[in-house]
Amino acid sequence: MSRVATANILCCLAIAWMAATSAAVAAPVVSSWSLLPQPAKASPAGSGAVDIADGAVVLVRGEERQQVQSIADRFLQQVAATNGLHLRMATSDAAHPAIAFDVNPHADVADESGYRITVDNGGIVVTSRTARGAFYGSVTLGQLLTPSGWARGAPVKVASGVIDDHPRFAWRALLLDSGRHYQSVAEIKQLIDWMSLHKLNVLLWHFTEDQGWRLEITKYPELTKIGACRKAVGLDSELTGSAEQPYCGYYTQDQAREIVRYAAERFVDVVPEIDLPGHSQAAVATYPWLGVTGKRPDVWTDWGVSPWLLKPDAKTLQFVDDVLDEVMQLFPSRYISIGGDEADKQQWNASPEVRAQMHKLGLANMDQLQGWFIQQVAAHLVEHGRTPVGWDDQLATGEKLPASEVVMSWHGDHNERVALTAIRQGHNVIMTPQESLYLDHVQSDLPDEWPGPPPAATLRQAYDTIVIPKGASATEAKRIIGVQVSLWAEQMPTFAHDQHAIFPRIAALAELGWSPASTHDWNSFLQRLPAELARYRALGIAYADSAFAPAFQVTAAANGAFRVELSNQVQFGTIRYTTDGSDPTAQSAAYAKPLTLPANTNLRAATFAADGFELAAPRAQALDASTLLSRDGSALATCSRQPASRLDGSKPAQGTRPVYSVDIGNACWLWPQAPLAGAKQVSLIVERISWRFGDEAKDAVMRQKISAAGEIEIHADTCTGPLLARLPLQSAAQATGQVRLDEKLATPAGAGVRNVCVFATGDPRDGQWALARIAFSK
Repeated sequence: MSRVATANILCCLAIAWMAATSAAVAAPVVSSWSLLPQPAKASPAGSGAVDIADGAVVLVRGEERQQVQSIADRFLQQVAATNGLHLRMATSDAAHPAIAFDVNPHADVADESGYRITVDNGGIVVTSRTARGAFYGSVTLGQLLTPSGWARGAPVKVASGVIDDHPRFAWRALLLDSGRHYQSVAEIKQLIDWMSLHKLNVLLWHFTEDQGWRLEITKYPELTKIGACRKAVGLDSELTGSAEQPYCGYYTQDQAREIVRYAAERFVDVVPEIDLPGHSQAAVATYPWLGVTGKRPDVWTDWGVSPWLLKPDAKTLQFVDDVLDEVMQLFPSRYISIGGDEADKQQWNASPEVRAQMHKLGLANMDQLQGWFIQQVAAHLVEHGRTPVGWDDQLATGEKLPASEVVMSWHGDHNERVALTAIRQGHNVIMTPQESLYLDHVQSDLPDEWPGPPPAATLRQAYDTIVIPKGASATEAKRIIGVQVSLWAEQMPTFAHDQHAIFPRIAALAELGWSPASTHDWNSFLQRLPAELARYRALGIAYADSAFAPAFQVTAAANGAFRVELSNQVQFGTIRYTTDGSDPTAQSAAYAKPLTLPANTNLRAATFAADGFELAAPRAQALDASTLLSRDGSALATCSRQPASRLDGSKPAQGTRPVYSVDIGNACWLWPQAPLAGAKQVSLIVERISWRFGDEAKDAVMRQKISAAGEIEIHADTCTGPLLARLPLQSAAQATGQVRLDEKLATPAGAGVRNVCVFATGDPRDGQWALARIAFSK
């Protein structure tokens, strides 16, 4: 079953559960507020409530009536979609509404984006100074109507009190990479809807990459005729239908304008990113004169950092100005991002012409030449009333950026030293450290974790992101204008992958960007998250449950039994289990201490919130003769001791697509303390994955092979210890998808519990071997 199908089934089950719960509720119960992000100030009254049921009347009054009416209309649609209540708009100001939106420019509200919600005997009133504040108030109001334990279609008692709220930071952003993998206009609109429900207000739209140019530029039409297509290598061929059909996609200018319009209605500013001078191979593939060598490369099919930079000369700068002129016509945002990151200068260094230009300008090195190039681009934007935005790479190398540039700081190591440097050079800064806010990174070490690079960026790490660099003074801290999560799309080929990566970590970002530092509380966030996850399910968001998913630790017990410990990453919720193979429910046995279970038990476990909401879908663990003699590839260590990447395998004709833990460039795994006593046979399940890892090729580990296709060798103790088995890879190398390999085991003298090393011979750049499972048998 595909992940998308699984997500749909989960959504249907959630709705069925909500409907069943609704039928069992005789009357609404007053629930405490469960709001995310946490408001600046929430003051529950302690008693009293307002009843909201089907048919409740909503009124719009005050200023900006037309825009607020549109906000109220969308609020009604959102409530119907989320919890099934059908509210109705008042037909006149004389009505007695249950809910009122009141925009008053002179209201006692802290910020133009702020609002006040009053819940009392007179109903619910959302007061704001602007339509923007009314919109954010409507988001919070929607959450008041879906408290913890809410049931779809059931009336809601909203507890009385007052909420005074406004954002902490002006920039609360999601970066969407459409360069590596393309998202449809409909998908981007849906993502904007979901962003706005988290009070995010910036979509940084990454258009240009080595792997594709995705925005129509009328003056340079070949950019989307040539630059928007690449060969369908690896899993791209599944997306296109065949390896002969290229992977293509771009946005017309009309589509870009439509997304800008749609986002503006939801108070999301679309900031375009045209990355310069690196990440430009697709542009050079289109117009070779943009590059240094004069040669035409292919649009890149690898991931990583390409050396095909734009040539830093007047002709290229005119091209850039022309592109940005059209970009500025399409995107009214004050901000335009020009990138500036990961510029591999090997071609610049090798070019006598570029070196001569560097010396002519009186510059000491190529980093300074990049600084000069970026300065010219930034000046063009400033001349047109725009503010350039870019990455912090120049600062990380000790160079400077244009004074006008807003810096996105992604180097979060060493106590955010690069961000602090940017602040002290007078830049406004956006915090987006890769260590915690890069959403393409894996979220756990679970065996069913989805694709992504290491190290893990867990939900807790996202929530605990340091947004004010250590050592910054109160005055310096004011230069932090916001926070941003970044979704790089190398391993995000579908919208299902995007959703899994973004949610629920985006909820952590929402709280970082909106809520005051004084309200930052991990345990409180966890308590409020189940209601948010229930909202996700109702909206059809296929979020990751990695933080709550049960993990199994199995060891041997007496008399052939098994000892099983259950846990989850965040140590939240109640893990419930069954031993008959059925899915656990909220009434199943609660895990309290390690279990001792007999052989041939089919153990299943799931995590539930206090109100019975299923936080994580069931996971299974078979307990039989093979359990301790086998390991999933994700449970093995890498020989380099570095964390593994998670890579998608080929989709099988039936069943779920495999995902592998792979140390890219080093097909080598360790099984510490493997039980070899009595083992006579070994079975492996492997797959060969297309090499698409660009600059990681330089670190590839090659091992001597005996045959043309190579072998997998298994050694005891160390990777050069006694040979236990050698499994030829000829059949696997010719196959698509997983292949099982079997071989007799040469058990070494004194076999018992021994360390085991497994590696593939040959050059991984000819195809990266992935190990799904290893199993010994007696």
